[in-house]
Amino acid sequence: MRFSDIHERAIARKGGLEQLNTLLPKIPPAIELEQRTDDRYLSEITRCVFKAGFVWRVIDNKWPGFEAAFHGFVPAYWQQVPPDVLEELARDERIVRNMQKIRTVPENARMIMDAAREYGSFGAFLKKWSSEDQVGLLLWLKRNGSRLGGTSAQYFLRMVGWDGFILSRDVVSGLRHAKLLDASPMSKKGLQQAQAAFTAWHLETGLPYSQLSRILSFSVEN
Repeated sequence: MRFSDIHERAIARKGGLEQLNTLLPKIPPAIELEQRTDDRYLSEITRCVFKAGFVWRVIDNKWPGFEAAFHGFVPAYWQQVPPDVLEELARDERIVRNMQKIRTVPENARMIMDAAREYGSFGAFLKKWSSEDQVGLLLWLKRNGSRLGGTSAQYFLRMVGWDGFILSRDVVSGLRHAKLLDASPMSKKGLQQAQAAFTAWHLETGLPYSQLSRILSFSVEN
């Protein structure tokens, strides 16, 4: 299926091209990935981990408390934090007191530090990874991080400005409607099928992957 057909459906459903374009994510220059500090990456990863399976609005409203409780998410500190600090956080009313998710912070801090030692910073690591291989990056994050399977890593990448697709319910529905996805969307095969579709559409249109993903989601009838 050519993306022009999907684009036309999204335009019709959103009331015109101008209205649709206002809803598309803006893609910052790749250099901004490198300029973002490692503590901000750990913060955004943690926010996405805590949002998974929870009311996003609650996490966003409490986020200043998270920042205070986690002392700004400095990876060098959290990668070797004493266990008693985590136990104290499990009683801290400034955050959502989910011990399983709290424990992801030191694990993801170690992932960030490992990448930073090799590439200079976590942002430099992300900057070198092509959107044509989002599947490889997602599998790397799942393998080296904690609770970064499912769509959590996809939302994290979108939040920090890395250009990629998100396999939301509507995007999955759109891919299935186009007969481009017949596997579980979170399986390796499913991710590869989605990657193939978005890469073909990127070559067809020149649009960023994140905008293609959003347009596809808007093309689906709810």
